[in-house]
Amino acid sequence: MKEEEKKKKSSYLCLCLRYCHYAVKDKKNLVIIYTQYCEFAACIIMALITKAANKSSTYFTIRMLGYRFQSTQHQQDSEKHFDDEQFPVLNFKQVKSQRIARRKAFRPDVPPPRTQQMATDQDWGAVWPGPKSFNPSAVPLPLRQGYVEQKNKIPPGKFANAELMKIPNFLHLTPPVIKKQCEALKQFCTPWPVGLDTEAKMKRHFPVDFISSDYCHALPTIRNPLSRIVTIQLKLESLTLDQHAKDKLLRLVGERYNSDTDVLTLVADRCPLKKQNYDYAMYLLTALYHESNMVEPWEETKSEADMEYYAFQRNRSKISSESILNWGKSKEDTHREAPVEYANSVEQLFNDGENEYNLQKYKEQTLLLLGIAK
Repeated sequence: MKEEEKKKKSSYLCLCLRYCHYAVKDKKNLVIIYTQYCEFAACIIMALITKAANKSSTYFTIRMLGYRFQSTQHQQDSEKHFDDEQFPVLNFKQVKSQRIARRKAFRPDVPPPRTQQMATDQDWGAVWPGPKSFNPSAVPLPLRQGYVEQKNKIPPGKFANAELMKIPNFLHLTPPVIKKQCEALKQFCTPWPVGLDTEAKMKRHFPVDFISSDYCHALPTIRNPLSRIVTIQLKLESLTLDQHAKDKLLRLVGERYNSDTDVLTLVADRCPLKKQNYDYAMYLLTALYHESNMVEPWEETKSEADMEYYAFQRNRSKISSESILNWGKSKEDTHREAPVEYANSVEQLFNDGENEYNLQKYKEQTLLLLGIAK
């Protein structure tokens, strides 16, 4: 029976030592275990050794001093003994000695800006052929832009300047480039008309001025709401209107007519597109012209009290002035009519109101009418 127990004890001990890297027993009956497995495996090995020791007649102390992963370096000298103070302890925190040297990133040398290699007589159209964002290395100009909070400090330069990159630029439309493009477009143009060599002739043949606006902005859409507005201007003298038609037209347009410049202005902004507003403005001008020349039947029956303005030709002032000029003359004598200057002064006095200028002019024309010297 004793031999069988000894065989069991030795088998337990061999099983334990099989899973250990090595185990050493020192003079104090201290067993030091080095295992290449995890902490859980080390605990199992310790439990097996404890069980073997309890069944054995020989008593010795078992102490777990540490364990080591497979990634660590194997101990080459198996005969070297370690005590408690020399045993290496596993540190999960990184220390300077355990850090692996990082590989240095390769950073190529940055070449100098392109502006330092540009010639002064280069073809700028080839450098900047079309519209694009600002590129500081391609523009040989010391541009600066940006807001500066501190006083006496210059704005930021052109390199890494977001203000210069987010705004549109016209570097592709320099005067030499525009001249070159105009020369290329000449083959598609026709000669200037011979009859339009002066400004007066152009105004006579083309009296209507068309005004619109186009906007260049940085928005998600290319359409600006203000670009749909269309303005049409023309001088009222360019229209064939009599006294009745002119008065009717002025009453229809209201404040759109400027009496100082004799310019009629029509603004159209109701439609969403510019072309639609232009067609609508031309329609309004055509309708105003034909409506002013139209004479309604009820307009013929208007009396002096129904008139919206003072008309010398339809007023009793004309009869009174002509009776004074023809006083004492027979019917066979030449009938004299009231002077045009006197008629204009009377109309101006009644229509524009009494002021120093109108009263002085009316006085002068009345004295001339009566033949009284100053």
